[in-house]
Amino acid sequence: MRYTSLNSYLKERFGCKVYKLAVDGGFTCPNRDGTLGTGGCIFCSNGGSGEFAGDRRLSITRQLDEGKKLVSSKIKNGKYIAYFQAFTNTYAPAGVLREKYLEAIERPDIVALSIATRPDCLGDGVLEVIDEMNKIKPVFVELGLQSIHEKTAQYINRGYTLEVYDSAVEKLHKIGVNVVTHLIIGLPCETRDDILESVRYVCRVTDGIKLQLLHVIEGTRLAEEYRAGRVKTLSLDEYADIIKDCVEIIPEHIVIHRLTGDGAKKDLIAPLWSADKKHVLNTINKKLL
Repeated sequence: MRYTSLNSYLKERFGCKVYKLAVDGGFTCPNRDGTLGTGGCIFCSNGGSGEFAGDRRLSITRQLDEGKKLVSSKIKNGKYIAYFQAFTNTYAPAGVLREKYLEAIERPDIVALSIATRPDCLGDGVLEVIDEMNKIKPVFVELGLQSIHEKTAQYINRGYTLEVYDSAVEKLHKIGVNVVTHLIIGLPCETRDDILESVRYVCRVTDGIKLQLLHVIEGTRLAEEYRAGRVKTLSLDEYADIIKDCVEIIPEHIVIHRLTGDGAKKDLIAPLWSADKKHVLNTINKKLL
């Protein structure tokens, strides 16, 4: 089954192997600091889904240098994307964002920025900063939508409506920014048809898509739901079948940035099969073939 993977897209665009280096900009989230709520989304870990990012106590430069050392055996003569991953990476004054983004984007070994954020954290000042960065080097903005369905949004405590996502995509496209949309596969209140409906919807507007397995992580409200018996996770075979269905309806011009995901093993409660990422990807690839 043909699809456009992130690796192939990056090699074609930048002419070499490109590796993402995850950094922690030291931000928080309006769904955690009391602006919208204090608990965050029910699946979000204490690290703001940035367990593999750098140490927020270090400068962006130092984090990137440390990240390069960790992947030195995987990449030779390649380039890097600075990936602002942990928490909401546009949730700060524009001047603070500009300083942190510039520290990364002005490095000669960095070919692009990837900024993970919420659609409701893209005010005019923030968009101006992103526009400025995008004129220096390409910027990918990753929007954590997770699902198009309102019942799901309420269950996961997302804190914004689908219309907010639509508006964010429109604003980002107006300034020429590449939009990547995150969807979670396996949310307990969704059917396979619900998942495929979300995929079809975002493929009409997004440039890239991340398909993320639902993980139950220690310290989250989802973990409480799971232990109470109110949440069931997918089996590997069920997940691979759903991913196959998703890929079948994703047009080739949409870049698939992720087919699964891996949480920090020390905090992973379920599904435990997801800890063996190589086996998971092999299983998915067999289904796709």
